[in-house]
Amino acid sequence: MFAMDPITILLSIITLLLLVIFAKKQNKDANKNFPPGPKPFPFIGNILKIDMSKPYRTFVEMSKEYGTVFSVQIGMSKIVVLCGLETIKDALINHVDDFLDRPKARVFSRTTKDHGIILANGNNWKVMRRFTLSTLRDYGMGKKSIENKIVDEAESLVQKFRSYEGKPFDNLKSMNSAVANIIVAILLNRRFDYEDPTILKLVSLINENLRLFGSPLFRLLNSIPLLIHWLPGTHRKIFANIRDFHGFLETTFTKQRKELDVNDQRNLIDAFLVKQQEGTPESTDYFHNENLIALVDNLFVAGMETTSTTLRWGLLLMMKYPEIQGTVCTDVIMLIFYSGSWKMQVKP
Repeated sequence: MFAMDPITILLSIITLLLLVIFAKKQNKDANKNFPPGPKPFPFIGNILKIDMSKPYRTFVEMSKEYGTVFSVQIGMSKIVVLCGLETIKDALINHVDDFLDRPKARVFSRTTKDHGIILANGNNWKVMRRFTLSTLRDYGMGKKSIENKIVDEAESLVQKFRSYEGKPFDNLKSMNSAVANIIVAILLNRRFDYEDPTILKLVSLINENLRLFGSPLFRLLNSIPLLIHWLPGTHRKIFANIRDFHGFLETTFTKQRKELDVNDQRNLIDAFLVKQQEGTPESTDYFHNENLIALVDNLFVAGMETTSTTLRWGLLLMMKYPEIQGTVCTDVIMLIFYSGSWKMQVKP
């Protein structure tokens, strides 16, 4: 070991104390209007009091002491927590303006630069949302054309399940690929076979990142972003997966740009590329490649994960409650018997 002179030790202690005092003052000034909550430690906040692998359990316990609206601090980030259905409904219905924007997730900002829809705010969010909703409707959302694609894809999925001949299997990849094909039909105007290496790789990248997003280290890095540049860990794998996924998107955009026909727009990406060429202030400010990558990423990831997870939970619940499965099956069979097909217009 090496010795340190008393002056160096004294200066280090004074510097540390000043940093702690400064952090406390900053925290007090910035968070004076926050609801009550546990007292945070400097720099690390309430991390030691929170089960980072299952934080919701800690929040439920905290709500018993601080009420259904309270605040916690994770690293340097102050967070308001809402517990309970009534509290959440009140916030989103009666205080909608206060909850309109998205929080700034620093790890995601590094990859998307706050473009797209999911983590965007302000005018970028408004323009991208308006364009996306309008274009999705143009390419079948809520219409019979997309319904036919969903029915065809459902038949392909059933055939895939039957190919296992009653043996146990993991439905994750097949279910994800089926849902992804509906999204791809709108975004790229094509379909992948369930064993196609491209769709399997894309689904694998997305699923791995979704799993890593829930890791305690990732949550910590989002709250103490300075550590991103210095620590090894899951965030580096997340960044690598996002680069691979975005690389696929960029290759797709480049190909579609070469084949683009303004008078024959085939999908959402074509529609975006046409807007890009308009030369208006809006097209220059918002319809650029970074927004296109973030937008398609958002639609693909969010649409695939939420829908396939809901469907898989539905299958699990049907298996767990066979009497309900029987009732649903009977209803579907009767509808198909009387109408000849299962379509939205014959829903119960």
